[in-house]
Amino acid sequence: MSTAESAAVPPPWRLLLGYVRPHRWALLAGALLSLVTGATGLLLPLVARGLIDDLAHDRAITGALLGLSALVVANASVGALGSYVLRRTAESVVLEARRALSSYLLRLRITAVDRSEPGDLMARITSDTTLLREVTTDSLVGLGTGGLTLVATVVLMGVVDPVLLGVTLAVILGAGTVLGVIVPRINRASRRAQDAVGVMGASLERVLGALRTVKASGAEAREERALHEAAEESWRQSVRAAKWSAAAGNTAGLAMQTAFITVLAVGGARVATGAIDVATLVAFLLYVFYLMSPIQQVVGAITQYQTGSAALGRIQEALRLPAEPAARPAPLPSPAAEPASLAFTDVRFRYADDLPYVHHGVSFEVPARGMTAFVGPSGAGKTTVFSLIERFYDPESGTISLDGRALPDWELPRLRSAIGYVEQDAPVLSGSLRDNLLLGNPDADEDAVRRVLKTTRLEDLVDRLPQGLDTLVGHRGTKLSGGERQRVSIARALLRAPRLLLLDEATSQLDAVNEAALRDTVTDVARTTTVLVVAHRLSTVTTADRIVVMDAGRVRAVGTHRELVAADPLYAELAATQFLATAE
Repeated sequence: MSTAESAAVPPPWRLLLGYVRPHRWALLAGALLSLVTGATGLLLPLVARGLIDDLAHDRAITGALLGLSALVVANASVGALGSYVLRRTAESVVLEARRALSSYLLRLRITAVDRSEPGDLMARITSDTTLLREVTTDSLVGLGTGGLTLVATVVLMGVVDPVLLGVTLAVILGAGTVLGVIVPRINRASRRAQDAVGVMGASLERVLGALRTVKASGAEAREERALHEAAEESWRQSVRAAKWSAAAGNTAGLAMQTAFITVLAVGGARVATGAIDVATLVAFLLYVFYLMSPIQQVVGAITQYQTGSAALGRIQEALRLPAEPAARPAPLPSPAAEPASLAFTDVRFRYADDLPYVHHGVSFEVPARGMTAFVGPSGAGKTTVFSLIERFYDPESGTISLDGRALPDWELPRLRSAIGYVEQDAPVLSGSLRDNLLLGNPDADEDAVRRVLKTTRLEDLVDRLPQGLDTLVGHRGTKLSGGERQRVSIARALLRAPRLLLLDEATSQLDAVNEAALRDTVTDVARTTTVLVVAHRLSTVTTADRIVVMDAGRVRAVGTHRELVAADPLYAELAATQFLATAE
């Protein structure tokens, strides 16, 4: 991160206040209840002092005992209520943070996702946001209420006996110096522990996403070692943070024990000389005992803040990743909407500054309606054309226009609502078959779903499934075959009734019968919409209205199958390899 970027990042306490601000009144109520709890506790030594005086002078102690009992009950009741209010508010802070972060991650630019590990991003939503719970109550409220209670206690101790207060403060000051050395180490260790959790999540997501490949490769042991190393690194850093946190807590405890012994010794001497009476010494010792709680609360708040600030930093890092602007979903085009036209003009693109160009001045035009096929060797840049149309990426130079309007001038939701996209690997999401079909058009009626099932030849599959459309398809559609996943993806895209349909290797895993049927379906769709097809199997594009031949990131020829076989050597070679030369 550059110096300028670092300067623009607000400090952790300001980030925390940003999360807390919507819940400030509930947090204030909880804090006030905690202060009331502390105030009732502060009265206990004074009541005890009066009780001892009554006993010493043979006065009735019934009133003092009733007052003492009432304070104890009030302290416990108000304390429980305050704790509940604070915990509930902290959970609300975590909820809002998870909502905000998950919404932002869904809008990340694909370039940001390419540079990130999904498992690490998931850890920021789960593990890091969980730490906000403790930092909200223990750190923010604990520092406020504990600090105020500490000040009030010190004031009352000064009222009881200033000399003993001076002795107590001297001990506490020494402990504070030690804590100043320990606290920064807690911050560093906590940040490293959270980073290690993110690495572990990324490693686990990597393995689970390709578990079949890992098993088939006999790589379980190697991947297991990588997971264990990440877990052990998280353990080491967490133990280091725990070590320093324990040192901080024990330093505070040791300081209070030392203060108690010192006060007892000095106070005993003052009682012996008649400077104070026994009741005053007892009251002061009770305050020393009571002082332990706010001091530990303040120390705990500071140490918890160090852990929380590390989590806040990681959350903020995720929120600084490049994202698409937030916008309302655009309505899908009506069935009567005109098909879209498309044009690429001298487009140059590469996926990163340190990578070679994928497109070197790509230019072509696609008129409204009809089917345009993109063919060429692997790595020619065909799939990248579709990614640029969807604005997953933006070109470095050149212009891409839809209906004569440059893509940056379109609102992203409106642009994507006009497009149906079937990706090369035909992803299917965990959930039911119906959920997958309705992913792009949740308002589609049953008649539309049945028509699409028939068009994509999925009716037999639905009939075989135990719960029909409501059958769960498994993680990434593992309960479906490759061909079935492709047909589900095509059905999902057709259900959107798009103005522009993008099919990337959409029939590569289908058998000959289903491929022929879907090829006829695509031909029918092309009569009323604009269809772009990427294919290595040229059998799927021989009926295209036009074919764009790409090679090494350039468009080398455009024409029909018959024209290109005769005019373009590369296409003729591809056609001959695929046994399509006779299909003219």
